[in-house]
Amino acid sequence: MTDNVTLDIAPGTATWTDPTLDLATRVDALVAAMTLPEKVAQLYGVWVGAAADGGEVAPYQHEMEEPVDLAALLDAGLGQLTRPFGTAPVDPALGALSLLRTQQRIAAANRFGIPAMAHEECLAGFAAWGATAYPVPLSWGATFDPELIGRMAAAIGADLRRVGVHQGLAPVLDVVRDARWGRVEETIGEDPYLVGTIATAYVRGLESAGVVATLKHFAGYSASRGGRNLAPVPMGPRERADVILPPFEMAVREGGARSVMHAYTDTDGMPSAADEELLTGLLRDAWGFPGTVVADYFGIAFLRTLHGVAGSWAEAAGAALAAGVDVELPTVKTFGEPLREALAAGVVPEALIDRAVRRVLTQKAQLGLLDADWSPVPPALAGADLSDPDALRGTVDLDPPANRALAREVAERSVVLLANDGILPLDRPARIALVGPQAESPTAVLGCYSFPAHVGSRHPEVPVGIELPTLAAALRAEFGDSVVVSVAGVRVDGDDTGGVPAAVEAARGADVVVAALGDRAGLFGRGTSGEGCDAESLALPGAQQHLLDALLDTGTPVVVTLLAGRPYALGRAVTEAAAIVQSFFPGEEGTPAIAGVLGGRIDPQGRLPVSVPRGPGAQPSTYLAARLGQASDVSNVDPTPAYGFGHGLGYTTFDWSGLVLDEPVAATDGELRLHFTLRNTGSRWGSEVVQVYAHDPVASVVQPVQRLVGYLRVPLAAGAACRIDLAVPADLFSFTGRDGRRVVEPGELELRLAASSTDHRLVAAVALRGATRHVDHTRRLHPRFAVTPSAG
Repeated sequence: MTDNVTLDIAPGTATWTDPTLDLATRVDALVAAMTLPEKVAQLYGVWVGAAADGGEVAPYQHEMEEPVDLAALLDAGLGQLTRPFGTAPVDPALGALSLLRTQQRIAAANRFGIPAMAHEECLAGFAAWGATAYPVPLSWGATFDPELIGRMAAAIGADLRRVGVHQGLAPVLDVVRDARWGRVEETIGEDPYLVGTIATAYVRGLESAGVVATLKHFAGYSASRGGRNLAPVPMGPRERADVILPPFEMAVREGGARSVMHAYTDTDGMPSAADEELLTGLLRDAWGFPGTVVADYFGIAFLRTLHGVAGSWAEAAGAALAAGVDVELPTVKTFGEPLREALAAGVVPEALIDRAVRRVLTQKAQLGLLDADWSPVPPALAGADLSDPDALRGTVDLDPPANRALAREVAERSVVLLANDGILPLDRPARIALVGPQAESPTAVLGCYSFPAHVGSRHPEVPVGIELPTLAAALRAEFGDSVVVSVAGVRVDGDDTGGVPAAVEAARGADVVVAALGDRAGLFGRGTSGEGCDAESLALPGAQQHLLDALLDTGTPVVVTLLAGRPYALGRAVTEAAAIVQSFFPGEEGTPAIAGVLGGRIDPQGRLPVSVPRGPGAQPSTYLAARLGQASDVSNVDPTPAYGFGHGLGYTTFDWSGLVLDEPVAATDGELRLHFTLRNTGSRWGSEVVQVYAHDPVASVVQPVQRLVGYLRVPLAAGAACRIDLAVPADLFSFTGRDGRRVVEPGELELRLAASSTDHRLVAAVALRGATRHVDHTRRLHPRFAVTPSAG
């Protein structure tokens, strides 16, 4: 087996194969040499599955599409391979071999020797059998730690790249607007600044490994009416500009993302896949994005079938191309024969094809796929005997100790302690009653885009492929001197309460109850959280609230422990539980992290990326509400949360003091400078998250009462103190004004230095003076922090 393919043109003789030339020269030469069918072929993918024996991939039979004839397509070339590892369980080494052989076939079949780009999901780690299952993005948000998430993304990217994958379909930058939406677990939180900073760090990490990061879903998917998946979005242009778009803007500008995926939804009647103003006018012309726009799966066809803005597949293809979509995923439907016929009829201009194919080929050139010395052999198989597939089995480890250690670090940093009457950390209880449907479930830590939940659930005969300790096992390991009695009581969903009496009996005989509650991740109604698993209310699923109330009635102290994909109203537990510990599908190392927090080995450091509601029906509601969105005397519905955005307790205490403003006034193009002292006043190490909120009491358009404009995690030893200097550019007070342009207005303002959105520790009255100033995407996006150890 040879590493290189045979070209019609000898390697190194064609301009486009020379990596010493600039990309534009190479791509222009290649486009000029291609026929129209060859150019079109670069603009679609084929959904495949790697062969379990290392043979070539086979087209995937998806219920929404008929399988393609791969052999009939390859003479013209192929743009993408969809999810070779993420379609069915396959040994990673044999999956890499299968992809290698397929790439050889693709490159050999077309005149230019161009292989396909292979993409995979990587929302909670590489979605492949045996790969590390990291915490879901909502847990990333709970860390308030971009550097940590960047390291995790770099590790994910390295695993993708070493088996031959070029593109990762992550991160999700949708800002939570309604927690009933099933995909909340895939988001980073309800605040655009938190989402933007964490997502940008993820993008940088993935791209640092040579993998193309794909921002999704552009834009507004999370603002669907009623929290229903793929429902219409009634959002206005100001909400879109000030809440939905800033994370994407940051990730494009600062993260270096090379791909964007359009959203499924239509906003005010305009589907994202056909929105030229969004995909070209804003993304490319205003922000300068140079990469590719790819379709969300089947999204171009949806222009005809769901949105009703195209009367044929050809019209759908033409509308998407004109808007700025470059690649149809997951498989060819509209960009195949319908597009070719439209081109022949002159309905779709060839210039749109040339525009898209230049972007695609530029990306392939960046990845080395056009180089004369390109090899289909990925790093994982370098030097291996490729003629003996059986010998390769088990040789590629996608869940090595370093990955598990990183997954553990993210999980430990993301656990949020919501409430504690002093019972935590637990002091060697003799008997623990672990009660609830999450007690013995190994998959309770997994989100819907983890491989075992997303794909593995369809293959129950195949082992999970990674170690997933249950919460019961983790508690027994953490509390070796305690008797841990485990009782389910109820299922995650369903109304069967027949197991509650046994749960109550176990609780009454214990020193403490750990109530293990939450979600089961799934897809399209097969779970209580995940894509297509939307909630009618934020009451705990099934009969879990009934179980929780029965446990509270026993009089035994109850520590509520949640493994969930969204926040839930907890009823009486808010005032009656001894403690509440929240985790958001914390991944394969999640249960040891939770047990470590309960036992005190780990100081809880997580902060809420989404508010926890007080009642189940006050939705949609986030902390980013204007005055009319707050509690009032003219409505009987109170949206005040039980625990607000940014909230999280630890096992120590912090004092904030000595706020000093250098000057309380700055120009509308200047910055405000201040400093204060932060001291750990407790008896053990801890980590505080300093959060900076802007409050604009009088503006030309309605503003949220407050919004996050900066944050910093500050670790301090017991008794230690530090001085924190903060510089806040006036740009951070900008918003979309009456004329639709972003503006910084003069006026009286507040900077709230806070431990959460509901816990302001220091408040600085400040002002901006001077002329109203318009700003654009080149504005300053962050405050500057400096931390200096201090004795005072």
